[in-house]
Amino acid sequence: MLRPPFTPRELIGLGAVPGPRFKALVEEVNGSAVARGARGPEAAEAALAALLAPHLAPATRPLREPAPLRSFLTAAAGDEDERRNADDVTGTLRALLRTPTTIQGLAMPDACPSGPLGTIPVGGVVAARGAIHPGMHSADVCCSMMLTEIGDVDPARVMDLAHELALFGPGGWREPVARPSAALEARLRANPFLRGPKALDRAHHHLRTQGDGNHFLFVGRSEATGAVTLVSHHGSRGLGAELYRAGLEAAERHRRRVSPETLPQNAWIELASQEGADYWDALEAVHDWTVENHEALHDEVLRRLGRDGAGRLFTPHNFVFRDEREPDVLHHAKGSTPVDPRLLRRREGRMVIPMNMAEPVLVVEAGAGGARFAPHGAGRLLSRTAFLERHAHLSPEEMMARDIGDAPGGLDLRFWCGRADLSELPSAYKSARRVQEDMARFDLARVVDRIVPYGSIMAGDVEADAPWRKRRDLRAAARDGSRG
Repeated sequence: MLRPPFTPRELIGLGAVPGPRFKALVEEVNGSAVARGARGPEAAEAALAALLAPHLAPATRPLREPAPLRSFLTAAAGDEDERRNADDVTGTLRALLRTPTTIQGLAMPDACPSGPLGTIPVGGVVAARGAIHPGMHSADVCCSMMLTEIGDVDPARVMDLAHELALFGPGGWREPVARPSAALEARLRANPFLRGPKALDRAHHHLRTQGDGNHFLFVGRSEATGAVTLVSHHGSRGLGAELYRAGLEAAERHRRRVSPETLPQNAWIELASQEGADYWDALEAVHDWTVENHEALHDEVLRRLGRDGAGRLFTPHNFVFRDEREPDVLHHAKGSTPVDPRLLRRREGRMVIPMNMAEPVLVVEAGAGGARFAPHGAGRLLSRTAFLERHAHLSPEEMMARDIGDAPGGLDLRFWCGRADLSELPSAYKSARRVQEDMARFDLARVVDRIVPYGSIMAGDVEADAPWRKRRDLRAAARDGSRG
C-alpha cells in the first residue's frame, strides 16, 4: 500500500525509530532507487528494508506469559463436547495472547475455535494497544444484525417481500440494484485500501445482498410490543473481503520486519502509522457500507408495504471497536456483541443477538458484569463437517422434523437455493438455553425483548449444485468411463 515518497510517519510505521539521523534517513530513502522504483517492486522492497535495518527497534518478541484472559464459557457436567470445546477455546486464546500487542482476552459463552492454535475463536475478544490485527476481525468484516420494527402487518407478506428482494449465495447482482450514498462513495474512492477497481465493484454489485453460511433474514413478532419485525444478519460481503485481504498483506509485511516470531495470523498494522490511519478509516467506511447494505433491503420492504417503520437497531459483532476515552486500545471482536454504547459508532443502547432459526432473537442491554461484550449467538460445538458426519444416519427429513417439527404453529423456513443446509439446523449449535444462562450468570447482558420467530430465509446448501462441483463430477465420471 505504501508508495514513495515516504513521509516520516510512514517510516515510523515501518518500524524506524526517530533519532538524530531520522531526518537524513527520510531524505536518503526518498532519494534512493526505492523512491524511483527503477528496479521493480521486489527489488525496491529489499532496498527499503536494507536502508531501514539500522534504524529499526529490536524485534518485538512474543510475551513470555500470555496477557490476562477472562472466560465466560462453561461446560455442562458430563458433556464431553462442551468440555473439549472449552479447553480448545482456552488453549487457542492463551497462545494468541502471547502476541506482543495484546493486553486482554475474553471468551464469550458461545465461543468455539475457528482455526489453528493461536487463531482468534468465534466468540473471542482481544484488546491490543496501538495495533490493528486484521486476522482478528476476519474476512466477514462488520458481520452484523439489523432490526426494523414494522408494525401490525401480515408476517407472511413481509416474508414474501424479503424473499423477493433479497439475494443470497456467493457473488452479487449482475447489475447493481442500489448505490452507496454519495458521501460514502467519496470515502471509498479516497481510501488507499478501498479505491481499487475490485473493491469498488464489490461495493456496487454486492449492495442489498446477504451472502451464505449462517446469514439470514428473520421475520417475527416482538413480545414487548406485538409488532411484526424484520431482522437481517450479514456483513460487508466482497467489499469487506477485499479490505481483509489487503490488511493481511500490510500486517504481514510489518510482522516480518518487527516481530517474525509472532504467528502470521496475529500480524498487525501500527495504529500510529499512516497505513494504520488509512486502515482504520477503511474499517469505518466498511462499517457504514454494511449499515447501508442492511438498510437497502429493510427500506425497500417498508416502501413496498407503505410503512415508515417504528424503530431500528444495528449491532455489529465482527469488528474492531474503540472507546474514545482510550483511543489507542482496540477491541477486536470475532463474533462477539459489544454491549457498551461507547464502543459503538452509532452509540445505540440496545443490541440484537440471535440464537437459531427456531428461537427468538434477543434484544438486550448491557449487564453489570463489566465485560463490555456479550455472545453474538449460540456458537457451534462441532464443525459443519463433523456435525453432518455425526448425523449421517438420519435423512434430511428426519433431521428437519427433529429440530423444528415441534415449533409452535410451525415455522416458515426457506432456503434460497432450494436445498436445505442441514449444518444450520438448531442442533448444529450450542444450546440456546445454555448460552443465555451463562449470559445471565455473568451478567453480560440483560434481555429486554424477544422477537418470536414466524420464519426465516437462508441461502441453503449453495455448494451442493455449485458449477465447480458439477464440473468436478463430470470429470470424475469421464475418467471412470474411460477406465471401463
